Amino acid sequence: MTNTNNTSESQDSQQSSRRTRKPRQSQESRQSQESRKPRPMEVLREARAQLAELTGMNAESVSSFEQTEEGWALEVEVLELERVPDTMSLLASYQVELDSEGQLTGYRRVRRYERGRSDARGSSGR
Repeated sequence: MTNTNNTSESQDSQQSSRRTRKPRQSQESRQSQESRKPRPMEVLREARAQLAELTGMNAESVSSFEQTEEGWALEVEVLELERVPDTMSLLASYQVELDSEGQLTGYRRVRRYERGRSDARGSSGR
């Protein structure tokens, strides 16, 4: 009687483990997931995180973003020096370059300005 119970329990266990096993991914499926290009929002998030890690400053916004032949090019606005009042804080624009996989390959500061100042470059006013 004990053997019968053990046998039926082991059969139940085997059946439930068969039901919970996940099908194996094909090698092609895994390779396509690994080599897929990152989506634009993934690139933006990753660029901001990488720049913050390298500079120690948080990105406030991304003011331009485009895909290039080599990968991606962004212009990121960074808070460099916080002041009171906030309109006197110093911001900077960084040109950030990433490869086609979204890994940062270079950056440089292209402009520094006070938060409260309007942009004198390219003004289309009078």
